[in-house]
Amino acid sequence: MGYTIAEKIIRAHLVSGEMKTGEEIGLRIDQTLTQDATGTMAYLEFEAMGIPQVKTERSVAYIDHNTLQSGFENADDHRYIQSVAAKHGIYFSRPGNGICHQVHYERFGIPGKTLIGSDSHTPTGGGLGMLAMGAGGMDVAVAMAGGAYHIPMPRMTFVELIGQLRPNVSAKDIILEVLRMLSVKGGVGAIVEYGGEGVATLSVPERATITNMGAELGATTSIFPSDEVTRQFMAAQGREADWSPLTGDSDAEYAERYTINLSELEPMAACPHSPDNVKPVRELTGIKVDQVAIGSCTNSSFADMTKAASVLKGHKIADGVSLGISPGSRQVFSMMAESGALTAMIDAGARILECACGPCIGMGFAPNSGGVSLRTFNRNFLGRSGTKDGQVYLVSPETAAASALTGTITDPTTMPPIERPQQPDRFRINDDGIIAPLPTCEAETAEVLRGPNIKPFPETGPLDDRIEAAVILKVGDNITTDHIMPAGAKVLPYRSNVPKISEFCFNVVDETFASRAKAAGKGFIVGGSNYGQGSSREHAALAPLHLGIKAVIAKSFARIHAANLVNAGILPLIFEKPEDYDRIEQGDELRLDNVRAALADDRIVLHAGDKEIPLRMDLAERQKAVLLAGGLLDYTALGN
Repeated sequence: MGYTIAEKIIRAHLVSGEMKTGEEIGLRIDQTLTQDATGTMAYLEFEAMGIPQVKTERSVAYIDHNTLQSGFENADDHRYIQSVAAKHGIYFSRPGNGICHQVHYERFGIPGKTLIGSDSHTPTGGGLGMLAMGAGGMDVAVAMAGGAYHIPMPRMTFVELIGQLRPNVSAKDIILEVLRMLSVKGGVGAIVEYGGEGVATLSVPERATITNMGAELGATTSIFPSDEVTRQFMAAQGREADWSPLTGDSDAEYAERYTINLSELEPMAACPHSPDNVKPVRELTGIKVDQVAIGSCTNSSFADMTKAASVLKGHKIADGVSLGISPGSRQVFSMMAESGALTAMIDAGARILECACGPCIGMGFAPNSGGVSLRTFNRNFLGRSGTKDGQVYLVSPETAAASALTGTITDPTTMPPIERPQQPDRFRINDDGIIAPLPTCEAETAEVLRGPNIKPFPETGPLDDRIEAAVILKVGDNITTDHIMPAGAKVLPYRSNVPKISEFCFNVVDETFASRAKAAGKGFIVGGSNYGQGSSREHAALAPLHLGIKAVIAKSFARIHAANLVNAGILPLIFEKPEDYDRIEQGDELRLDNVRAALADDRIVLHAGDKEIPLRMDLAERQKAVLLAGGLLDYTALGN
């Protein structure tokens, strides 16, 4: 039996475990990335490990999330990250240099390498043929210190692409079709691998769009082969020496197979408030649009910007529409200026925003009350835009630009076809926005600069053997990390201050949660299926930890969030019988006995009054040891 692309990379990086689906494996990590919303905590954790220099081949700290500096907090965090990066061997990408995923595949990504990042959209690197995965900040800190990254061995899923996209149909429509087919749960426990004749028709930026938004499937990651298209892209980036071919074997085996005919695909849109609530754009035509945003790590490449500019050129946006453009990187921005794309956008009435995540995480450019916002982004969770009742649709750059002109949702295939952008022979390369770390001899005496908003990691302790507390909150299915720990301009400045940010915990769901949890001192959360989907932000575990949450009981968990709960020392427990979810209500008093011994059996009985509810723990042996120690930092401090 042959190997898939992902299996070949895993095999070359395996340091522990066996490649058997579901069993925990440990991987050697070649590269890491952080962004500033998660980076401060990751670097505080790295410092706590006492390692003088990172042990990866390349680690990069990006500033792309908290770029609105309305107070000292974000600026202090950026200064801390730059100083800690310089001291510990980490490259630093300045504010304004671009979105981490866009810059990373432009300037650092290498086919066949492993990459983890403290951002759930790190799988973007799969567009280059990397095994790129989102992770919690603490897992990234461990990898920088030379430790392995542990995941359950994924099953392999194959998506065959045949045919070729029609004019005004986009790579974004491909991944929206995959989400329509599989749902936000369909990729859980899987690596999605793309192949077939249609792959050769897609550029690296188009592939990166697909792997980026593959995170919304709940997949471990997504990956494309490294082929001649990849080589040409890397050559145009001046990095052909980093290229190597990588394909799956013809006799590789997959758990599932799907086929998409690109020639038959039409423009798609994810409707409020989930990335898998997908419908053809033609079924939505005529809906009034208030706002359009083009950019984000999903669709901010030079090719994306060129397509949007081609639609807008020579026209004016509708009177009732506000259009914002966020180029993905300084490289993209400068090439827009040189090519005339920027002028076309400005003349059409667009507002040009910073090379940053911006509106995608509710950091500015929020829609009006109840407003319809078309965005080329990857998530449209309730309230994520910064407007609680905003109606966010996820679409391609072509659909977004066409709708900005008409003022209503518009199928771009009903408009004149635009030319498919050709990859430049040479991208405009200027790495002045990336600062290399200090030489080792200087790093030893370098000072790390900390502002008053930077607080230590929350204190943890060994796992309690008896947990008795009330259900502080009960929630339903598909609770996202945006529900648990919101983003946005009001919250993100406190990413390095867990006591403060915990005040916003579950604010979207229940504004009283934080105060009630704090008053109780300890408690349980009960959730439905796919609890914790979405962002990799470990604050969705650290804030509940600070508020005294001892365990989360759910029908099922998203992979990264479950790992983050374990890393924080919080028990992730699963209903043995999903229907038992209905037997517990908010406010119920619950009890777990002999918890430490129960870990060995992967089973425990929950006592809820006179009810006994069986729970299971889908935990690897290493995770059990982490929980017993009180969390990953305590476990690491014990010499593990």
